[in-house]
Amino acid sequence: MAQQVAPALHGSYSDEVGRHLFQVAASLTALAGVCAYDASRQALAQRYFVHALRMAKASGDRGLGGYVVALMSNQAMSMSEYRRVIQYTNTALRGARGDLSPALRADLSTMQARAFARMGDRPSCHAAMTEAETLAGVIRRGAEPEETSYVQEGLVEVQLSEALRQLDDLCAAEEYAMEAVSSAHLAHTRGQVHRYAGLAVIRAQRSRVDEALPAAWEMLGRVSGMESGRLNDRVRSVRNALDRRSAEPDVREFVEQADVHLGLVL
Repeated sequence: MAQQVAPALHGSYSDEVGRHLFQVAASLTALAGVCAYDASRQALAQRYFVHALRMAKASGDRGLGGYVVALMSNQAMSMSEYRRVIQYTNTALRGARGDLSPALRADLSTMQARAFARMGDRPSCHAAMTEAETLAGVIRRGAEPEETSYVQEGLVEVQLSEALRQLDDLCAAEEYAMEAVSSAHLAHTRGQVHRYAGLAVIRAQRSRVDEALPAAWEMLGRVSGMESGRLNDRVRSVRNALDRRSAEPDVREFVEQADVHLGLVL
């Protein structure tokens, strides 16, 4: 970015070429933000996202700008800044509604649902869930921009399961989690980790540790070899959920293996 992209932005081009250049630079900068976020360097990630948003605006690509706002919303969620999540998502959904694809709008709506759940606002959470599911039903993969390729089949169910878990509606949360796991083979490995982790935590919270363990092992097998602060958070949440509820040898074995993974230096 420093050696090739930044110097190119200071050149002289036609309007069309200049907009395309800013579009590509915004996408690359957003990716750098994701990497920084995943490495737990939150301040650096925020700077990248802000720069990416400015370049997306300069390119005139409002859909790309909405994607960057979605990344900023996801980061705010991880930092427990739930009102900021609502602010960001509302800005994207209202400001660029006609320029956002169904997949991106669905993802923004699921983040709203999760934020409202964390805030204890059940009616708003359910309204956002309904919107997300409606939008998920009209996603057409061939018509989606490349930025939304992360919205794979089952992602909406993962997010809504988490929202319901926060509302302590564990029965419905498990149904969504099981639906997400049923399509895990269609997701990338990172997505599979999240799906199995979500199911394991919910079953542990329902005091069904024996049923949570298989999902927990599936998660741990897939996360092996990945260097990711966010995935480590996932592993830790499953480890703690099981550790608090059982001292059985099978659980102790999982906890020990999870600790080995978490002890690796990123």
